[in-house]
Amino acid sequence: MRVQCKLAGITRSGLYYKPSEETAENLMLMRLLDEQYTATPFYGVPRMTAWLRQEGYDVNPKRVRRLMRQMGLEAIYPKPKLSQPCKEHRIYPYRLRGLTVSRANQVWSTDITYIRLRQGFIYLVAIMDWFSRYVLAWEVSVTLESSFCISALEWALQRAQPEIFNTDQGTQFTSSDFTDRLLDRGILVSMDGRGRALDNIFVERLWRTVKYEEVYLRDYRNVREAIDCLTSYFHFYNQRRIHQALDYRTPEAVYLGVL
Repeated sequence: MRVQCKLAGITRSGLYYKPSEETAENLMLMRLLDEQYTATPFYGVPRMTAWLRQEGYDVNPKRVRRLMRQMGLEAIYPKPKLSQPCKEHRIYPYRLRGLTVSRANQVWSTDITYIRLRQGFIYLVAIMDWFSRYVLAWEVSVTLESSFCISALEWALQRAQPEIFNTDQGTQFTSSDFTDRLLDRGILVSMDGRGRALDNIFVERLWRTVKYEEVYLRDYRNVREAIDCLTSYFHFYNQRRIHQALDYRTPEAVYLGVL
C-alpha cells in the first residue's frame, strides 16, 4: 500500500482519511483561530480568548487552549515551560544564530501547519532550502504522528542533502526515527529554542504566504482536493512566483543557480 500511494502521489493518511469528529462550532472556531494566528502569531491563549469574546463567541481559555493544541499553534513569545519533551528524545542546539547562509543546500528547515477543510482539517509539513526559499518536499496528514514528516524528509533527501537541518522541538522532529536519518548522512541537526518560532522565520513566512495566497481563497471539500490545489500552488511558488528578497527571481531559479 505504501508503494501504491507513493506511485499515485498521495499519502496513506490521505487515503484513509475520515472527516473530523469535531463539532461544527469548534471547526468554525478553529478557522477563526487559524486566520487570527496567521495575522498575529504572538497571540497566546489569553489574547485569543479575549479576541474571540470581542467577536461575540462565548469561549473560555480551556477550550481555546485545547483547540490551539489540536491545531499545533503556539505563540512565538518566550513563555514558562508548560510541557516537557519526551525524555527519550534528544534536543539539539540551535546552530543558525549568526550564520551567513550563502548557498543552496547549506541549511534546510521544516515545520508543520494546520490546513482547514470544509468539514475537518489536515496538517501540512514542508521542507525548505533557506538560501533559495525553494520547497523541496511536502506532505499532508490527518494526524500529528511523525510518519508524514519522515515521508517528506525521505522525498527531499532523494534530491540532495543539506549541511544543517533545522526544526522546532516538536516530537515529530526530535524522535530518533527522524533525527537518525539526518545523523546517518552526517547532517548537523539544529533545533529552535522553546517558544522561538522566529528561529525558523523563513518557514513561518512560507506558511503566511501559502495561507493568504492559496488556502484562505479556497474552501477545500476534502483531502484529495486540498492535495491537488496545494500541488498546483507549490509548483507556482517554486517555479513562477518571484521574490523581492531573491532579487525578483523564483526559488527554483536560485536553487538551481539559474540567472
